Amino acid sequence: MKLNRFEEIDAWKQARILVNFVYEAIKENSLFQKDFRLINQIQAAAVSAMSNIAEGFSRRSNKEFIQFLFISKSSAAEVQSQLYVALDQNYITEKQFKKIYNQAETVSKLNSGFIKYLKTNTTPKPKKLNKLK
Repeated sequence: MKLNRFEEIDAWKQARILVNFVYEAIKENSLFQKDFRLINQIQAAAVSAMSNIAEGFSRRSNKEFIQFLFISKSSAAEVQSQLYVALDQNYITEKQFKKIYNQAETVSKLNSGFIKYLKTNTTPKPKKLNKLK
């Protein structure tokens, strides 16, 4: 299946959900809303997870796309790490933590699968040599 737009990529769709989960969690807690540094970091990481998929897709080179997918994976991990801060500060509940953490994990796994697919489809296949008899 040929993808024509980044919006067709499952990892991007799931990253968009991740972004919305992060924003919702912030809106639900007034103390969280006052922690500007953490808000900036977690929002930036979530948006980065989504945006790097789109940016990599626009490069039209699988090698470059793979690099951007790795950045997206890293950003999803950053969200997961920052969720611990939000949980420890009682900005989010355990239920919210699990929901957002698992969504970030979904994004990461989809990126990993896509990276594996792109790598197997970009590796040059060895030419068969005609053996002389």
